[in-house]
Amino acid sequence: MTVVELEGRPVHVDAEGFLTEYEEWDEDLARALAAQIGIELTDAHWVVLRFLRQDFRERHETPTTRRVQVVGGVPVKEQFALFPKKPGRKMAYVAGLPKPHGCV
Repeated sequence: MTVVELEGRPVHVDAEGFLTEYEEWDEDLARALAAQIGIELTDAHWVVLRFLRQDFRERHETPTTRRVQVVGGVPVKEQFALFPKKPGRKMAYVAGLPKPHGCV
């Protein structure tokens, strides 16, 4: 596990840069992570991010794009619009969660 500095504080990340400590995440850090991948967060992004965090807290597993659609109510097409190209990976990254299973 690697420790990097983001937003002026140390955070634990894996080899791909995903946060590994759930409690280290906050909304300021999310904004910084989003900016690193070229995304400016809107209210629609926050709906997805809050769902991801809540679902992870309950299930201890990062939701897939399908789960975000079925349980979270955000269509996959909208997920692609909010988090272009690799929404599952990008949503998890900004939400401070591990990369979803099956995500490359």
